[in-house]
Order: sequence, then structure tokens, then C-alpha cells
Amino acid sequence: MLGVLVCRDERGGEVVLKAFSGQYHGRWIVPGWVPPVPEVEAYETTVRLNDARIHQLSEHLERLSGNGDAIPDISEDVSRSIITRTMQSMQDERKALTQESQRRIFALYSFACCGGSRKTFADMPGQVFPSGTGDCCAPKLLHHAFLNHLRPVSMAEFYFGAPNRSGTRQPGCCYPPCDERCRPLLKHLLGLDILYCDEHVAVVNKPSGLLSVPGRGEDKQDCVETRLRRLFPDCISQPAVHRLDMDTSGLLLLAFDAPSHRNLSMQFMQGTIQKQYVALVDGVVKDACGTIKLPFRLDVEHRPRQIYDELYGKTGITQWERLGVEHLADGTAATRLLFTPLTGRTHQLRVHSAHEKGLGHPILGDRLYGTERPGQRLSLHACALSFDHPQSGERLEFYCAADF
Repeated sequence: MLGVLVCRDERGGEVVLKAFSGQYHGRWIVPGWVPPVPEVEAYETTVRLNDARIHQLSEHLERLSGNGDAIPDISEDVSRSIITRTMQSMQDERKALTQESQRRIFALYSFACCGGSRKTFADMPGQVFPSGTGDCCAPKLLHHAFLNHLRPVSMAEFYFGAPNRSGTRQPGCCYPPCDERCRPLLKHLLGLDILYCDEHVAVVNKPSGLLSVPGRGEDKQDCVETRLRRLFPDCISQPAVHRLDMDTSGLLLLAFDAPSHRNLSMQFMQGTIQKQYVALVDGVVKDACGTIKLPFRLDVEHRPRQIYDELYGKTGITQWERLGVEHLADGTAATRLLFTPLTGRTHQLRVHSAHEKGLGHPILGDRLYGTERPGQRLSLHACALSFDHPQSGERLEFYCAADF
């Protein structure tokens, strides 16, 4: 793969970067192209530590399996069981050496990120990265841009060479960053998991624990809006078209310009934007589906908690469907539900789940309406989003699976 990244420097001038994935004809560094993230000499030294032994073991295993020459130093009367144990021992040693090399190699990567921070693979817990991660075009280009105080504007990756056997790569065609290596890494470099972006709108997969918009106080300024404006300084000051609770993860829609923001806001008011959420609730929900209609309002003495109020509350409406019952590690049961909110009230799904006049089953990890468990996040995720593009009118649909 080849990649091109258009950037702006600190004076507003245009800078064009180019990169290739992995090596180019066995070379890591080619003049005029972005270099790899780790220092090349340290990388090659680390690879050589175990490389010879790994290749030696692979050759021995090939011979023992009968695909090569006669087995050396082993008499013909040795039993097959001994050969099998020998092969298993070699496979275990090769696996251990390969894993050790991978750990050593990954320790050499330190990525420059948006905002001036640096991150290593150790700073990205909960993600298993395959070999070669960090050597593709996109991370190399963004690392180099942030390292040199350049602001990314647009990027494209295209395939160069003969078509691959599966036909998924055709020469001259552009492809998005791969899901296996690049996308999990890019969200750390950018500070956001951007699923879609054009000159008018962006769709972001917001992680649990990150605010949608700034709160009150300096400690509440880190949010999706702030991170988006850091990447795109020319966007409007309040790009979020809607919000997700800090503890809720999932799809969040933002607009870069005022006309697009107004258009999308009207779509929300008219009910043409559709959202769905997946959740795990405490206990077993017996019914297969249903609709919840509950009036509730803000509890002014215990903000931001919402309370049921038939007199002064505003009614929220939620359709729900049971997806299945699951057994948790602690031996308890939980029900996975699909929520389709027909109104957009604050904490609507959390109140509708927990209240006895709703489901009566609070969402797992809900510290306001249920029982907060140590180390457990709120098990609520905005998984589906569809809307009409504010400029083209094209219907766009997005789906992002929950990580629980």
C-alpha cells in the first residue's frame, strides 16, 4: 500500500507527505518518503536476536514432518511418539521465541499523537496487535505529521502492484485503513475513533468515560468536541449534534459547519434520525419485547439524576427487544437488550431500565440507577445510527458493535 497525507504547517502552508507500508524492495528508508516509526538499526538488531534460531527450528520441523530430507541424527527405529514429542518441543520453543521478539520489537515503537503526547503499545491496554502493526501507511504518516507539528488535512491510501489472490486489492484503488492493524492504533494517535469523516460531518465511536462536550471546570474540558477541534481547527465551536452520557459509549454525530449542524438538528427534531442502543441489564427479562412510556424530570437536589414524576415529568418513549440471556463471570445472569428510543430525554434508557414501572432491571454498571460494580463500565452502547447527509441528502447508516 502507498499513502499520501496532505498537511498544514504552523504558518498555514501545505505539506504533502508520502509513505509505503512495511518495506520497499527490502528497504525501510527511501529518500523523500516518511521513515518508519522505530529507529531502523535498533529494529534490525532486535530482529536478529532470535531470528536465526527461529529459522533453524522451522527447518527442523519441516524435515521431521516428512516434507524435507531424511531426519538427521535420528535412527530409523525411533518411535513416532518420540518424534511427536520432539516436534512439540520445537514448536513450543519457536512460539516462545517469536512472542519474545514481538514484545521486544513493539517496545521500540513510540508514536507521536495529536496534542503533543506520545504513546507506546503498552499505553494501549485491552488490544492485541498483530505483527506489522505500526508499519502501515496511515500510522507512519500521522506519526510523522504530529512529530513535526503538522496538522493533517486529508489522507488516502491506495494499492500498488499486482492484484492479490483473493481479489480484495486492485492496483490504483483506494482502501481505508485495515481493521486488524490500523484502526485500533489510529484512534490512539488521533485521540478519537473516527468511523466516517467528510468536509461536513463526522461520526465518532465515543469510548465510555469520555465526555461528549466540555463540562464545567478545567478538569472537564477533555471531550469529543475538544479533540475534534484540535484535529480540525476550522470546524464550528460546538460541532456535536447530540450527546451521549459520559459513561455511555458508541456512535456520536458531529458537524463541521453551521448549515450542516442546523440541518442535522432539524432531522433530530423531526425524528428522521434513527438511533439504537445495546445494553446488558441485571437479571433475566422474561418478555421478548415491549414499549416503555414513563414521565420523568431532573432531580434538582441530586443532579444529574432523573426521577419519575407523573405530574411534572416529560414522557420518554422507548421500544426494546430481548436479544438473549447471558451468564456472567460472577455467576449472575444478565439480559442483552436492543433499545430504540423514540424520544431523546436525558438518561432515558437508564431510567426506563431501572424503574419499577419500566423494565425494573437496571443497566449493569449504572452508578446512578443501579449497583455500581468495581471495575465495571456502564453496559450501554449506541450501536446504530442513520441520518440523511446534510448536503447530498444521501441516507447514511452506521453500525458499531459494543465491546461488552
